[in-house]
Amino acid sequence: MCPYRDQKMNLKGDTIQEFKAALSEQKIHLLSLRQLCFSGIPCESGIRSLCWKILLNYLPLDQTLWESFLKKQRDVYAQFLREMIIQPGIAKANLGVSREDVTLEDHPLNPNPDSRWNTYFKDNEVLLQIDKDVRRLYPDMAFFQRPTDFPCQLILDPQNEYETLRRRVEQTTLKAQTVNRNRSGVTNVSSPGKALNLYPSNEYEVLPNGCEAHWEVVERILFIYAKLNPGIAYVQGMNEIVGPIYYTFATDPDSQWKEHAEADTFFCFTSLMSENRDNFIKSLDDSQCGITFKMESVFSKLKEKDTELYMKLQEQNIKPQYFTFRWLTLLLSQEFLLPDVIRIWDSLFSEQDRFEFLIPVCCAMLILIRDQLLSGDFTVNMRLLQDYPISDVHTILTKAKELQDGSS
Repeated sequence: MCPYRDQKMNLKGDTIQEFKAALSEQKIHLLSLRQLCFSGIPCESGIRSLCWKILLNYLPLDQTLWESFLKKQRDVYAQFLREMIIQPGIAKANLGVSREDVTLEDHPLNPNPDSRWNTYFKDNEVLLQIDKDVRRLYPDMAFFQRPTDFPCQLILDPQNEYETLRRRVEQTTLKAQTVNRNRSGVTNVSSPGKALNLYPSNEYEVLPNGCEAHWEVVERILFIYAKLNPGIAYVQGMNEIVGPIYYTFATDPDSQWKEHAEADTFFCFTSLMSENRDNFIKSLDDSQCGITFKMESVFSKLKEKDTELYMKLQEQNIKPQYFTFRWLTLLLSQEFLLPDVIRIWDSLFSEQDRFEFLIPVCCAMLILIRDQLLSGDFTVNMRLLQDYPISDVHTILTKAKELQDGSS
């Protein structure tokens, strides 16, 4: 083995020891942990999984509280499953046997918005959109199609004769034609380079009873989130934000953490969305906290750092919403392969104002392809921006940090 490789492995070993020391403190020192995480979190020993739970304000900083806190949160999530998936499913499944759900006051054609049936059908519309999106989550890798090691026993219990989400999707007669509601007037929401159709919808492997694929777990998380947050419900793209979090937790080498990946992902996603949800709410688009302001902030930063490139994009009438809408809303999850997305998120999550750092990251992405953009016409440049050519995220993050610190 060459000396350079020896040195690199020693550095990695030292880094892991630093993280283990920081995470062994009875009370986690958040600032120190953030500084460590910014440069990338090791995936060994479940370190990243644990750090993300802390950085996303899920786990309390006092480790002595973890056991009781986690039990409480996971019990809460189990209750969500009972109330939002099992009970409505039982009510529907019993219809052929019992007439108790069909009354003069409440029946399938009842127009009353408070009708349980009305709610059920509305939920089905949301579920169909979620189902369509999660089935094609990260199609360039097989993970989400594979069965989970820890299927949800509450849902898959053979004693439960009720309509699971899988059956609801299969049995629903709603033929909802989903329209991409892209608010910025750009027709393609997904990146052409990343939308590999490796798992056509008619070729999904049907898992046997008692098993469920990872994408089904993600579907359940998003459905419950939509039920609990009716003001925003589900918006296309949320699946791209849940995906990397769930993957990180569901591949934790510690089976005690991995077993509860679903509940922990739900609460971490909810926490992240509490900071990011304004990007998904159309009525806030033009406000100070909305997506339009953030998109314009990328061009403002570019104008400050590289006027020539800024002017070139202006001359070609390339507007920030043509590409930064997806970059910012989905936290770059569609621009890179999953391991690279996860590495970018290490840095994003470790920043106190995590979405502020996304602005210099996007700006760095533009500056790093400035020569190609300066020489390209509108069509060539739009293709570059819609299917970003650089895959070395370390270079992008280094440049972004320089822009943030004002050293470039």
